[in-house]
Amino acid sequence: MNKKLICTLMAGALLVGTVTGCGSSSEGESSAKGTELELFSSKAENKDILQKLVDKFNETHEDVTIKITAPADAGTVLKTRMAKNDMPDIVAMGGDNNYTEVESAGMLVDLSSEDYVSNIQESYLQMVYDVNKDKEEKVYGVPYATNASGVIYNVDKFKEHGIEIPKTWDEFIDVLEKLQDAGEQPLLMTYKDAWTSNCPWNSIASDLAPESFNDDRKAGKTTFVGTHEEIAEKYMKLLDYAQDDFMGLTYDDGNKAFANGEAAMIINGNWAINQYKNANADINVDMFALPASNEKSQNYVTSGVDVLLGVCKDSANEEVAKEFVSFMLEPENAKMYIDDQFAFSAVKGVEQENETVAGVKEDIAAGKVANFPDHYYPSGFDMSALLTEMCLNYTNGMDNEENINQFLAQCDEKYDIANVD
Repeated sequence: MNKKLICTLMAGALLVGTVTGCGSSSEGESSAKGTELELFSSKAENKDILQKLVDKFNETHEDVTIKITAPADAGTVLKTRMAKNDMPDIVAMGGDNNYTEVESAGMLVDLSSEDYVSNIQESYLQMVYDVNKDKEEKVYGVPYATNASGVIYNVDKFKEHGIEIPKTWDEFIDVLEKLQDAGEQPLLMTYKDAWTSNCPWNSIASDLAPESFNDDRKAGKTTFVGTHEEIAEKYMKLLDYAQDDFMGLTYDDGNKAFANGEAAMIINGNWAINQYKNANADINVDMFALPASNEKSQNYVTSGVDVLLGVCKDSANEEVAKEFVSFMLEPENAKMYIDDQFAFSAVKGVEQENETVAGVKEDIAAGKVANFPDHYYPSGFDMSALLTEMCLNYTNGMDNEENINQFLAQCDEKYDIANVD
């Protein structure tokens, strides 16, 4: 897309925001049309289910109109609107660096005292605290829907070869070897779409990175060099079990290949499973946490806050916005959302019952989860580009130690450039 078209689209988004944002809810409009609010979603794919929930809310709030905005490049649009002081009434966005920018700018209402906060899983509340400015333990964004990434495996192939779910790194390598010896393709990778290269990295790093790494790296107290060698080595080890064209296979084509039984495992998230089912309704899959450590207790399900709900300051309709957030967090409505979006819920007792993720369900319910490391990286830091370069060097026969050293040095260089408050 060319720059001129991008500018045109952003201008259009800003115009829409000016018309529908919280600043536009004048007293005249409220008296003529009832109470009007804007719900801004950073995920275009959840607009339909949000509309269904809005319609349900309106059954008991007939005088309320909630308009859903879900633009392309939502993060950029929201930041631009923030700069123009044209914020919506309610935001539904990921618990990542985009949220941090909005929260740290003081744009969100503190919802810590709301009754429903006690019904949110503590592990996901902590994830939001971790990305708040100065790690403030206040709820400016309420965790709502969550996701999970790990090893998605072909259940029938595991049964055929008598393979049990590995719980440690060594056991995982043994599984890869056993599948390879049996003539199976152990792992399928789709790194032509660079973002997919983040999936193994997130799962390995969340288990093995020093606990305080993200805070210390942001403060300049540590580096990737000296802390991430084992992570990079294990990441590279997995490439030995990928198909030959792993750098040339797209996400869509790889999903079809996996669905049709061309590999035993693929490392990705619950969001990909519907694509496998669409390609082959009979595919029998489940998921387990990638066990990066040989200490079982150190291996977590990689899971993050996919959607949190926040109320924007200066909304002309703050109390109604809070009512809507409370409504969304009612277990029946939270369940309605995760069933539609094939997600997990941060609301206690609301569980994803789909059998294709049964293998991680127990750990998620128990809070044995670790956030995606890239949720803590600065917004201008592109880990997938660095991983792609390291993988290309692997395919070109570069010495492994030299490759890893170069990769980690580049991580530090690019991080420092992006780490600007």
